Amino acid sequence: MSHKFAFVGIAGKPNVGKSTLINALIGEKIAITSAKAQTTRHRILGVKNTPDYQLIFVDTPGLHQPKQELNRAIVKTAETALLDVDVILWVVDRMKSNYDETVYDKMKTIGVPIILVINKIDTLSDKMAINDMIISYLSLGEFDAVIPVSAKNKQHLTHLIDAVMPHTMESPKMFPEDYVSNQSDKQKMSEWIREKILYETEQEVPHSVAVIIESVEDNKKHKTLDVRALIIVERDSQKKILIGKQGQKLKEIGKRARLDLKKTLGQAVHLELWIKVKKDWRDRKQDVAQFGYGLDE
Repeated sequence: MSHKFAFVGIAGKPNVGKSTLINALIGEKIAITSAKAQTTRHRILGVKNTPDYQLIFVDTPGLHQPKQELNRAIVKTAETALLDVDVILWVVDRMKSNYDETVYDKMKTIGVPIILVINKIDTLSDKMAINDMIISYLSLGEFDAVIPVSAKNKQHLTHLIDAVMPHTMESPKMFPEDYVSNQSDKQKMSEWIREKILYETEQEVPHSVAVIIESVEDNKKHKTLDVRALIIVERDSQKKILIGKQGQKLKEIGKRARLDLKKTLGQAVHLELWIKVKKDWRDRKQDVAQFGYGLDE
């Protein structure tokens, strides 16, 4: 039997469960998740290997109407990433809106098959609600397939893979079998810390944060990986919220991040977190680039 290969784009608006979906498809955590919109800021590759095929899933930031320089860089990252895929999984989780028409039109111009993925069916009341959602999107045009799933519960993912397979090509593996993601250890560290900030803070604070890994040292004496990370915020008030009363908020963020980093890196981690205020950094192109957004795509 021939070996199959394809690049599979995962696209959609913010907070529809794209990162949860790629984690479920790959079988391990490669992308951070949270209930907050615009969690993903980079293009993330996840590789699913089997004896019969290798699928490269491309998780993209949420498509939205950008108002700040950071958001413009993020949307450009998403749109550019989709130009090189063989098929697009368009993930939605609610009835069609006017902006969905804009998203659909952009994806159609790419000229590859689009599979409509109705996510979060575990939150819908019955089959009628799922059918109503499907019908609302079918008014936009034709899709190669329509697959209802629950990424959270890993429901119907086999059906989704089956829908992708007709769009693969005969090809040997392009990545080693042990290759899972394109992220470096530093990128993982940065994102895992930012994920804990997303969980621990509310309102504008999560969206105003960037995390920079300043140094990583192998401490042979204590058998730890010593990591120093800088958290960037835009306001003094945001810094105070992150620190919390008697430093408890920052301690909790560090504690939770260390547990994830230890699990991911397979080594005990000593983590130092520092906070710096960079006023309105999201509105300045130079700062957005300096903090690593829009440069790796």
